Amino acid sequence: MVVLGNPPYSGHSANTGAWIAGLLRGHDAITGQSTGNYFACDGQPLGERNPKWLNDDYVKFIRFAQWRIEQTGHGILAFVTNHGYLDNPTFRGMRESLLRSFDTIYLLDLHGNSKKKERTPDGGKDENVFDIQQGVAIGIFVRKENGQRASEHRARVFHADLHGTRAVKYASLDASDIDNTEWREIAPSSPSYYFVPEDGALREEYERGWKITEAMPVNSVGIATARDALTIHFTKEDVWKTVLDFASKPTEEARQDYKLGDDAREWKVAYAQKDLLESGPGRGRLTRVLYRPFDIRYTYYTGNSRGFHCRPRACVMGHFFHRENIGLVTSRLTKGEDFAHAQVTEDITEVICMSPKTSNNGFVFPLWLYPSEATDLLDTGPRERRSNLAPAFLADLKAKLGHTPTPEAILAYIYAVLYAPSYRARYAEFLKRDFPRVPLTSSRALFDRLAALGEELIALHTMQRTLPHLTRYPVAGSNIVDKVRYAEPSGAAGGRVYVNAEQYFDGVPPAVWESHIGGYRVAEKWLKDRKGRALSYDDLTHYKNVVAALARTKELREAIDEAIAHAGGWLLS
Repeated sequence: MVVLGNPPYSGHSANTGAWIAGLLRGHDAITGQSTGNYFACDGQPLGERNPKWLNDDYVKFIRFAQWRIEQTGHGILAFVTNHGYLDNPTFRGMRESLLRSFDTIYLLDLHGNSKKKERTPDGGKDENVFDIQQGVAIGIFVRKENGQRASEHRARVFHADLHGTRAVKYASLDASDIDNTEWREIAPSSPSYYFVPEDGALREEYERGWKITEAMPVNSVGIATARDALTIHFTKEDVWKTVLDFASKPTEEARQDYKLGDDAREWKVAYAQKDLLESGPGRGRLTRVLYRPFDIRYTYYTGNSRGFHCRPRACVMGHFFHRENIGLVTSRLTKGEDFAHAQVTEDITEVICMSPKTSNNGFVFPLWLYPSEATDLLDTGPRERRSNLAPAFLADLKAKLGHTPTPEAILAYIYAVLYAPSYRARYAEFLKRDFPRVPLTSSRALFDRLAALGEELIALHTMQRTLPHLTRYPVAGSNIVDKVRYAEPSGAAGGRVYVNAEQYFDGVPPAVWESHIGGYRVAEKWLKDRKGRALSYDDLTHYKNVVAALARTKELREAIDEAIAHAGGWLLS
């Protein structure tokens, strides 16, 4: 039995039959038997909050082909597919199932993933073999006719990479076969069973650190509004006017006036209006929201799912709504950004504040957890705020340092580590696959130094501290943002960031212009999101503050690395 092909890649699969859905989850409705389960790993459920990528069409085709070959007893599965299953953490159950089902697996990663900004090992251009953004891979899975497999059975796995231009890849594929390809045998292991080569010693070192979701267990992605243009505005007054007007209109009139289109499965115009009316409306629900890096806007927050906001994530955002708090924002994986992949927030935070890619959503980790506002006399929960730091994490830190630092100092230390260039370079491959891990130091002096640097970063990134401006805005005019572009400096001075044909910010260093937080070039994104608007005096001042903060961030990143190197380098402990 040979199953051969190039199945479709579609994260929003229309193939929702009960049989294939059951097969993905380990139950074969045709035979009534238990079988390989892509939604479990090492005998335990994945525990993924959003495992939707396991429902991608290509995953279902692989699962069908695997099942078909198992029914025959032996055969070959050969597909060219999305390469995400090779190392995405959500696919660890899939990888374990394939290892148990087959005897030999050959994986040729053709790369070409523009979403991850892939380059060749020498920094050159890496093109896709198809006209798509998603990188692809050839997988050949061989099952021999050898009867029952022992519970400890695992396939032998061979891996190879193919980088370069499309022409180079085509020529190589045309000239190669399975026998003359330079395969590297790898040994996928629990808990992730990655189908890519790894530096075992470096992985062991990295995994000694604390996974951020284990150190700060209460977390979620940011709010999903379903209709940003309706729910999020530049000023409080704009939000309030929208709320009053939108809630008062007949449903179909509101839909037309606000250009809302058809209802979504989890967001409906009528539900949004009902939620507003039942909440008052009241001005006390107006609040700030971190929309993009350094970009604070305003919204109206009820905390009710499928209301004005589709998914308000009240279990986490409730700790920020009219509360004094600070939180870390990061994502489950990076896309190759070399500057930073973390922010801090004092406010409710929007889901794609880190990146426009849905696979790279921003997760929010509040430092402080506030008690519920329930008045039930039988409610025995804590009445004072407490830190969102796991007891085991605090115990480990105390054992290393001899004391327990304040929660604020711990968050500042974590933030400094995540901004360290050497950390991001050393653990780049692991940061592409899962939440960051934080190594703990046993040096009190190093901890205190990094905490101090992290504290300054936090103050700059929340605009609690502003610096003298590096930039000028020398030309008077309309201040209307039209076409944003950067003009490189001709000498030692910074370049110019034009907001229209005549007006510009002068003295913006190239390194600042190229600074990315997550998937956004911050100095460009903030302006482009205001296209068509006239910048106010406060806007101009804020942008100058952002440029100064980014310039200082670069200096602080270098200081963090210097402190780590002075203490002996990685590993910290």
